[in-house]
Amino acid sequence: MKLALQWPQTLASRLWLVFLVGLILAQSLMFAAQYYERYESTKTAMLGNFEHDTATSIAILDRLPAAERPAWTQRLQRRNYDYLLRGHDAGSPLTSNDLAGTAAQSLQVALGRDYALSFVEIPGPHPHFQAQLRLSDGSPVTIDVRPSVRPLSPWLPFALLAQLVLMIGCTWLAVRIAIRPLSRLAEAVENLDPNAHPMHLDESGPREVAYAARAFNSMQARIAAYLKERMQLLAAISHDLQTPITRMKLRAEFMEDSAEKDKLGNDLNEIEHLVREGVAYARSVHGATEASCRISLDAFLDSLVCDYQDTSREVSLSGKNGAVIETRPHALRRILVNLVDNALKYAGTAEVQVSKNAGTGVSISVLDRGQGIPEEVLAEVVKPFYRVENSRSRSTGGTGLGLAIAQQLAIAIGGSLTLRNRDGGGLCVTLDIGVHP
Repeated sequence: MKLALQWPQTLASRLWLVFLVGLILAQSLMFAAQYYERYESTKTAMLGNFEHDTATSIAILDRLPAAERPAWTQRLQRRNYDYLLRGHDAGSPLTSNDLAGTAAQSLQVALGRDYALSFVEIPGPHPHFQAQLRLSDGSPVTIDVRPSVRPLSPWLPFALLAQLVLMIGCTWLAVRIAIRPLSRLAEAVENLDPNAHPMHLDESGPREVAYAARAFNSMQARIAAYLKERMQLLAAISHDLQTPITRMKLRAEFMEDSAEKDKLGNDLNEIEHLVREGVAYARSVHGATEASCRISLDAFLDSLVCDYQDTSREVSLSGKNGAVIETRPHALRRILVNLVDNALKYAGTAEVQVSKNAGTGVSISVLDRGQGIPEEVLAEVVKPFYRVENSRSRSTGGTGLGLAIAQQLAIAIGGSLTLRNRDGGGLCVTLDIGVHP
C-alpha cells in the first residue's frame, strides 16, 4: 500500500510546514556543524593531554622502586585509561583506523622514542586496546586504553531544544500575523451582501493589508451604488407606469359593456398589481432606512392576527414569548403580511407561531396545510419573479415577488427566512430575528 503525500490545503498549514521544515533543517545543520567542530576540538585536546600524561606517568613509574609502583598506579589512573603492572591480555594486533588507532599513534609519539611498544586490540562488549612496554628494570607495564570523546555538554541539547521551541513560537506568531488580515478579508467576502449592512474593514496595519482593505471597501461601495441605481431605476419605471395604467383604466370605463371590456379591465388590474409589487420590491431593498423602535412582540402579533380575523380570515396565533424587541415594525409587519397572504392564497388558512430559538432571539413561523413547495425549488422561490406554477394567472401563480420582498426585508432588519415543508403536507416559513436587551 503506497501512501500519497498531499500538499496542505490551507495557507496557514503550508506556511507552517515550510517554516517548520526549514527550522528543523537549519537546526540540524547547525547541530551537525557544532557537533563536528566540538568533536574535533575535544579529540585534539584529549590526545594532547593523553600524550603528555602518559609520558609523565611512565617516567614516574620507571623511577619508582618496584614495591611502590602498585600504589602509584591508583593515583595515575584516568577515566579513559589506567596502568597495569603486567603483560597485556590476549588479543589481536591493533589495525583500527578510528579513534583507537589515533590514540595508539599518540602513544607511539609520546613513548616510542624511549620504549618499545606493542599494541593489541581486546574484543568484547566494550572493545578497547592495550599498549605494552617494559621499564628500564625489565618490568612489564600495560596501558589499558578505552578511547571515547564527549563533544557535547549535558546542557547543550536542552539549549538547542529551547532555541527550537522559541523559533517555533516566533514562527507561529508570524504566521498568525500574516494570516489574520487574510482571514478577515475572506470572512468579509463570504458575508458580502449588498442587501445587508456593509461590513467595513479596518484600513490600518501594514501597507499591503491596508491596500487590500481599501480595495475591498471601495468594491463594496461600488456594488451598493450599482444595486441602488438599479433599484431606483426599477422603482422609477414601476412608478411611472402607474399613470398610463390609470388613464387606460379610465378610458376602458367609457367603453360599452362587453366581454372584451372585462378582459381589458382584468389585464389592466394585473399590470397594476405587478407594478405595485415592483415598487414594493424596490423599496424593500432599502428597508434598513426605517427607524428602529422597541415593541412588545406578543402585542404586535396579536394585533396583526386580529386584523385578519376582523375580515373573517382564518388566521390563528399560538405561543407566547413575552419579549420586547428592537426592530423596524413596518418592515416586520410587511414580512408577516406577505407570508400570511401566501398561506391564505394557497391553503385558505394560516397559523402564526412564536417561540424562542436556540440562539438569543425569537422565531416567528407562518404555517399552512396547502400543497407545499417541491424540495428542489425551496431555495429558488425567494428569488424575484420566480413562481412555482407555470400558470400566468395572478390568482394562482402570483407575481413571484411576495417571498422575495419578505426575504429582502428580513435581511434588512437583521433576520433570516427559512422555508421547509411540513410533515403531512403544507409549508412552514420561519423568520428568525435577534432580541436586543
